[in-house]
Amino acid sequence: MSVRVLAVGKKHESWVSEGIGRYEKRLRKPFDTAWQLLPHSSREGEAARAEESDRLLAKLDRDAFVVLLDERGRNVDSPELARTLQGAFDAGRSVTVIIGGAYGVDDRVRARADFVWSLSRLVFPHQLVRLVLVEQLYRSQEISANRSYHHV
Repeated sequence: MSVRVLAVGKKHESWVSEGIGRYEKRLRKPFDTAWQLLPHSSREGEAARAEESDRLLAKLDRDAFVVLLDERGRNVDSPELARTLQGAFDAGRSVTVIIGGAYGVDDRVRARADFVWSLSRLVFPHQLVRLVLVEQLYRSQEISANRSYHHV
């Protein structure tokens, strides 16, 4: 079991790859990550959102615990994120994190999500979101293991 990340967009830029790599080296099951990048739609607006949502939904495992990153989601602290992820793992569920495209995802993806998570009310570039995500997965791992990386 690993955390699977489905992200709409281009491959990681070099500075993002370097940062992600630093944290991925530290991640252990079940918090380690497997990335699947899906291409942007060639359409715009609602048509792009629908097409990308179709692709994302087709990639989801039926029993996965789905985390959708969305600025309108719940803004939680790191210990709550760690408890949420650990709860899914303890229930024997795999975790899939979705990072939608520039137009976001449609209501079908939102309805499928078990947890809609906001990193912030601010909107960040997708490349930066990927780096923040993997750092938070590492932080969650360390919190769940009662190690000293996270200080309250």
